[in-house]
Amino acid sequence: MATSEGTYYVPEQSRLPIWASFALFLTVFGAANWMNGNASGPYLFLAGGLVFAVVLWNWFGSVINENMAGLNSAQLKRSYVWGMGWFIFSEVMFFAAFFGALFYVRNLALPWLSGEGSNAATNEFLWNGFEAAWPLMTTPDMAVNGDAASMRGPEQNMSFSEAGSLWTWLPFWNTVLLLTSSVTVHFAHSAIKNNARKAFNWWLGGTIVLAIAFLILQVEEYVHAYTAMGLTLDSGIYGTTFFMLTGFHGMHVFLGTFMLAVMWFRSVLKGHFKPDDNFGFEAASWYWHFVDVVWVGLFFTVYIFG
Repeated sequence: MATSEGTYYVPEQSRLPIWASFALFLTVFGAANWMNGNASGPYLFLAGGLVFAVVLWNWFGSVINENMAGLNSAQLKRSYVWGMGWFIFSEVMFFAAFFGALFYVRNLALPWLSGEGSNAATNEFLWNGFEAAWPLMTTPDMAVNGDAASMRGPEQNMSFSEAGSLWTWLPFWNTVLLLTSSVTVHFAHSAIKNNARKAFNWWLGGTIVLAIAFLILQVEEYVHAYTAMGLTLDSGIYGTTFFMLTGFHGMHVFLGTFMLAVMWFRSVLKGHFKPDDNFGFEAASWYWHFVDVVWVGLFFTVYIFG
């Protein structure tokens, strides 16, 4: 397609967007079934994740081949920049909704339920005697049925005030890992700009190792929450908001790790990226910095002041 700025390459039709939509549907459908105790849930979730990974691998490959063939004009490359920018902005709004839900519960719903201000009737009819406190360790089921309640609040919460020591507190080490990975990915960016491929590979590889370590520690944190703290998805509003925020962030860390791993394999196996042609890596690094910033917000709102 010819424009006033040169030729704008229009890719051929592709089934990859449809497959990506199907994979995401299968993943979410599997996760919903998994959380509701359906035996097929974990398999559907895993199948959706694998299909999505294959789709991304092929989609990345198509764009890479187009770029290597010289089909990408300056105008098309700008559209990639804008596309990635709007994608990250949509993710910002995504997490803004979740942080907003946490703010609503902690600062508005709980005071209303306790009868604060002109809401005495709310307290009397919905939960007589309720006193606002966060984290909310007592569920409505416990308030009505006592020890016979099926949905029980957690025995402990994840805030720093409950931690035995900073050095054994997993959220602290997860923060160290992610902040360090933000530094290493920046060094990788600087290395490729200076055409130092060996340094680029080492710094990027280190970033991926740190990301995998974060995911392992988050799994360990979830196992500890379920087995030792009584903190589950059935632990009322506190459990729901905790796993919603940290779980979706973990999903984004996994996606960012996958993206960085693709960039590392491209560099090591194919010798891709040049000082003036490395947007694929830049886009992945932008996404990674975004993930790090979200975690800092999570660390303070969910763990430090949680």
